[in-house]
Amino acid sequence: MRIKNHPILGKMEEKKKVKIYVDDKEMEAYEGEMVASALLANGKKVFRLTKKEKRPRGVFCAIGRCTDCVMIVNGIPNIRTCITPVQEGMEIETQKGFGEWKKK
Repeated sequence: MRIKNHPILGKMEEKKKVKIYVDDKEMEAYEGEMVASALLANGKKVFRLTKKEKRPRGVFCAIGRCTDCVMIVNGIPNIRTCITPVQEGMEIETQKGFGEWKKK
């Protein structure tokens, strides 16, 4: 779900559609939008699981101050998705605990 006509911000600008890959599933996003926004628009709400109790976390502050939205992006763990812009072909994974660096 996306807000296409906001009562204060106005109409959403046209942006280039790109493909991203989230947990090996292809999703559509808009180039330059924040990763967290693209994931929420595609129905994904759980971005990571806590280390100790494996509890789900998603967007909390949405301004890059907390770490609830961190995910593994292009093999790098602990990326704050609420302040990371989408790029064509990004590979994003749900993070478990502190995450692991992926070798490329």
